[in-house]
Amino acid sequence: MSNETLTITDNRTGQKYELPITDNTIRANDLRQIKVADDDFGLMTYDPSFMSTAACRSAITFIDGDRGILRYRGYPIEQLAEKSSFLEVAYLLNKGELPNQEQLDQWADVIKYHTYVHTNITKFLEGFRYDAHPMGMMLGAVSALSTFYPDAKNIQDPENRYLQRVRLLAKAPTIAAFSFRHSRGLPFVFPDNDLDYVGNFVNMTFSIGGQHKPNKVLQRALEVLLILHADHEQNCSTSAVRGVGSSRVDMYSAVSAGIAALYGPLHGGANEAVIKMLDEIGTLKNIPDFIKDVKDGKKRLMGFGHRVYKSYDPRAKLIKKVAYEVFDQTGLNPKLEIALELERIALEEDYFISRKLYPNVDFYSGLIYQAMGFPTDYFTVLFALGRMPGWLAQWEEMVLDESQKISRPRQIYTGHEERPYVPIENRKATVTA
Repeated sequence: MSNETLTITDNRTGQKYELPITDNTIRANDLRQIKVADDDFGLMTYDPSFMSTAACRSAITFIDGDRGILRYRGYPIEQLAEKSSFLEVAYLLNKGELPNQEQLDQWADVIKYHTYVHTNITKFLEGFRYDAHPMGMMLGAVSALSTFYPDAKNIQDPENRYLQRVRLLAKAPTIAAFSFRHSRGLPFVFPDNDLDYVGNFVNMTFSIGGQHKPNKVLQRALEVLLILHADHEQNCSTSAVRGVGSSRVDMYSAVSAGIAALYGPLHGGANEAVIKMLDEIGTLKNIPDFIKDVKDGKKRLMGFGHRVYKSYDPRAKLIKKVAYEVFDQTGLNPKLEIALELERIALEEDYFISRKLYPNVDFYSGLIYQAMGFPTDYFTVLFALGRMPGWLAQWEEMVLDESQKISRPRQIYTGHEERPYVPIENRKATVTA
């Protein structure tokens, strides 16, 4: 008998089953053989929110939450954030290896070629209300791209898939910048392909009456933030991309599902919640009362704790360093002092340590974005811009995975047993929630 098996005894029947273990997992379908009667459906697992269920095999991102490790294609996030450009990381995620200089130059050139969007997209964006949320605008525009590129439906053609991924990676900064401009009542600034990827985005976002003169420190800080957000395994938005993509819909529709998931306050909106929390605290002297309310369950400590990381989020360490570099340029934000004191308390008091409430990526990123001049309602758009390479790589991997079928989770039915239909004239009033 192999050691790489799990033996299960069904105490209902006394029968034993031997299930193979591969990569420290068992296949859920292997449980189907465990039945009380021949016509049973078979045993299922119940796992709300997929806390302990692997839905795919992936070679893109590795996370060890207990040890605080994050790697893209095997490369430590610390090294990539220090030494790589965002486009270099996008190449790595989508092609599996870091490019040499010639490959990177070709990659940058083909992306620059596709930065412009159809003029109808600009009209589409102009149709939103002046106070429309920028993330909602980005969601609508990316989804609309599927109608501009109907060839994207041909997902079995590798060259076509590559073209669509390049298109979206190229147009995402343009759409993101246009969403910002529209929400501020500013005219659109079109791509300047003499600039690099991040510089082009900054110029389209902030230029007033000519080419924007960037602060190199702030621009590099933004690039690091985008790198740190580029992929993060099977999170809510990535799972949405894979789930919708499993129907074999075009890439733009699948990615728009990821944007929609990221729009939610429990996912992409977390750094905005941190800013609101710091504003609510207001001053250092209010921290003790706030901490007491947190311990009493009256308030939540935003930006601390993570579903995956049970130690210090490695991205948070890098972002804290970036925060100091940014504030050296922009001046100290009073909120930083509050944030640092909250971090000190959380890292020293047993209440937070025992609950593994360490700072996560969202704790400092909002402060940095705000210092750069981005409003809080735009933070999620920046998150989406950073996550785009990861979504595209995950979508491509899903399409190529022959073991993947259309996503269709099971359920445990908790409703009524069969009951007869009652004619409307015989029905009594019902009480509904």
